[in-house]
Amino acid sequence: MKSAVIVFPASNCDRDAAVALEALTGNKTHMVWHQDSDLPEVDLVVLPGGFSYGDYLRCGAMASQSAVMRAVKAHADKGGAVLGICNGFQVLTETHLLPGALMRNADLKFVCRPVGLEVDETQSAFTRKYEKGQRVSFPVAHGEGNYYADDATLDRLEGEGRVVFRYAGGDNPNGSARNIAGILNEKRNVLGLMPHPERVVDPLLGGTDGKALFESLIEALS
Repeated sequence: MKSAVIVFPASNCDRDAAVALEALTGNKTHMVWHQDSDLPEVDLVVLPGGFSYGDYLRCGAMASQSAVMRAVKAHADKGGAVLGICNGFQVLTETHLLPGALMRNADLKFVCRPVGLEVDETQSAFTRKYEKGQRVSFPVAHGEGNYYADDATLDRLEGEGRVVFRYAGGDNPNGSARNIAGILNEKRNVLGLMPHPERVVDPLLGGTDGKALFESLIEALS
């Protein structure tokens, strides 16, 4: 599987994503600057966590206007896989590759800790190595992770099986609607989630619950 990680000004998880991908795939990950107009030929594009443009205006709003996002949209339109983690999820909603919006956390405080998640969907390229209902733990680190969409959109996401991860056991750190932590687009080739799977692929870093997400992609896209 060939992959690329987009680097925005003030991205701070781009290297984390690249290290995880390279460790699991054995291939060099392309680091693509946000003002590049083209993508290399890859199977997966990752929009990493961080604070693109210092989170000015709205988180992800300025990054959504970066030149490379036209190529990312084209990649997604052709069926290519796109993974948006934390700030990357915010960018995906700002570009309308995913519905809804990420608002300020309900308690208006930045949260940084491991959270419990439940896997809701196991048929996509991102989750085939998980079991439905499986409980996992990923870390979160965000101030604007409160997922919001109108009731009709939420009903559609649930009805179409596009809610991938939910915060489990009352461990919702931000007030997200219906405990939603990650969602798919209609084609099921774009995933956005607030927790960080790339930070839990190495046992030396505290856990391996995120490893199956990347292994799922490798199996599906290789």
